[in-house]
Amino acid sequence: MAFGGLHSGGRSQDIAEINMIPLIDVMLVLLIIFIITAPLLTHAIKLDLPQAASQPSPQQADTIQLSIQADGTVFWDTEAVDADTWRARMTAAAQQTPQPEIHLRADGDLAYRHVARIMADASRAGLVKLGFVTDPRDASAP
Repeated sequence: MAFGGLHSGGRSQDIAEINMIPLIDVMLVLLIIFIITAPLLTHAIKLDLPQAASQPSPQQADTIQLSIQADGTVFWDTEAVDADTWRARMTAAAQQTPQPEIHLRADGDLAYRHVARIMADASRAGLVKLGFVTDPRDASAP
């Protein structure tokens, strides 16, 4: 705030000034607090951690895309195969370590018996990782 001088004028006006002294005081207090606490935050505790050797993570299994068209044609990845061929390949895949995952894609108009036959053949071969691939889009949407 500004104080009036010794002049005899009877007119008093308010002077709009920002008093910076309290703001500077607060900033200095915050600066001192940060100067004191900053070294405490960087202080690390010395520990003698145990040493351990770990096994390498298991390698990721391959995936086999098994697709069945509406007419019953079966594709192993991108190659059309007959029943004897996919059964032999499933048996060979079951012997691999780690076992590959079978991703089964079936046409929506396909009879379920074809899908059930593929699932039964995979189970007989010893494959345990079988997944169904679907279209995530809403079927009712245009």
